[in-house]
Amino acid sequence: MENHFEAGIEELRQKLLVMASHAEKSVNESVQALMQRDHDLALRVKADDDTIDKFEVEIDEMAILLLTKAPLATNLRLVTVAMKISQNLERIGDEATKIAKRARDLSQEPPVKINLGLPHMADLALAMVKDALDSFVHRNAAAARALIPRDKEVDALNRQIHQQLAQHMMDNPDTIGRCLHWIVAAKSLERIADHAKNIAEEVVYLCDAQDIRHALKN
Repeated sequence: MENHFEAGIEELRQKLLVMASHAEKSVNESVQALMQRDHDLALRVKADDDTIDKFEVEIDEMAILLLTKAPLATNLRLVTVAMKISQNLERIGDEATKIAKRARDLSQEPPVKINLGLPHMADLALAMVKDALDSFVHRNAAAARALIPRDKEVDALNRQIHQQLAQHMMDNPDTIGRCLHWIVAAKSLERIADHAKNIAEEVVYLCDAQDIRHALKN
């Protein structure tokens, strides 16, 4: 019985990691579509969101079945944390889809001539997602805790980009519609970093049985 349960836990973990790879790929491709004005790639990202949604449903079903069999408190935490990580990955996929929609629309408009730090912001957010998932795989609470403050740098970049675009819209009213697309894309990246932080907080709960979701807020 215990061996069967452990096999189920491993299957759940593997499915979660495959889901994570799809979510990371969607974010990468949505940003690529945005920066390269690639209409076709933007459409593919939108279509891939259904795959991520399907993974969330499958993980929830597996987790609910495992919860009825979990013999130890640590196993209960692992299953519930897997469900919460899955929810955050699904939302990361949603944000990638939002970026892809903006990329699709912007690809059909003249480019906005302004140098934005959005690629750097995307790199930071994606690194947070990767590192949060690594901390889950290795059950590394220290790494998860160290990741959480990095969200502030992404927040600062989002504010900076917003300010740049607001000024550009005032100086060039004909670009307002296009600039708003960029603002939404930057906000989606900021939310992706938030979801990475959420995953890290869940890893701390998994490893240390400590809920830090509100304790670390300023």
